[in-house]
Amino acid sequence: MAQAFDPQEMVKRFQDRADAVRRRGLPPVEGPERQRFIEAARIDFQDYAMIGDATATLEDGILRLEIDLRPPAN
Repeated sequence: MAQAFDPQEMVKRFQDRADAVRRRGLPPVEGPERQRFIEAARIDFQDYAMIGDATATLEDGILRLEIDLRPPAN
């Protein structure tokens, strides 16, 4: 029997992925390839971290991810 989908577990997996990207070392590449690798890691981290910060709900088969992108209040 298949397990029920848990949106909180999915969010946790994205948090783990963001952490893995943050800890990932740079391969021995030089020049433009190095910059492309760094930029790809930055974008990966940003995407994984945003979903990792989401409030996830599953209602009537619809997965809703709410991500507050407003700047913090001072």
